[in-house]
Amino acid sequence: MRTIKLILLGIILLAIVVLGLANREPVTLELLPQGLAHLVPGASIDLPLFVVILAAILVGLVLGYLFEYLREYKHRKRARQKQQEATQLNREVDQLRKETKRPKDDVLALLGN
Repeated sequence: MRTIKLILLGIILLAIVVLGLANREPVTLELLPQGLAHLVPGASIDLPLFVVILAAILVGLVLGYLFEYLREYKHRKRARQKQQEATQLNREVDQLRKETKRPKDDVLALLGN
C-alpha cells in the first residue's frame, strides 16, 4: 500500500511539474474589477499562469476541507459524548465488581457459583 501511495504521489508531482513547464507565460491577475482598479494602486500583479492555477487549486482544497470539517462537527461531538458515556459506564461496572468482589470475567463468576 505504501508503494502505491508513493507511486501516486510521484505521478501527481510529475503532473505538477509538466503543468508548470507548459504554462510559464506571465498573466496579469486583476485583484479588483476595472472600475475600482484606479482607486487602489497595485491592484494587479503579473504571475506565471501555473502559479495562478496551483493557487486556485490550493484555495479550493482548503475551502473544501474547512467546509467538510464544519459539516462533520456534529458527528465528532456525538462520538465524543458516546466515548465519555462509555468511559463512565466502564467505571461504574468496575466499581460494582469491587463492591460485589466478583472476578472480572463474567463466565468464571458464573462457573464459581
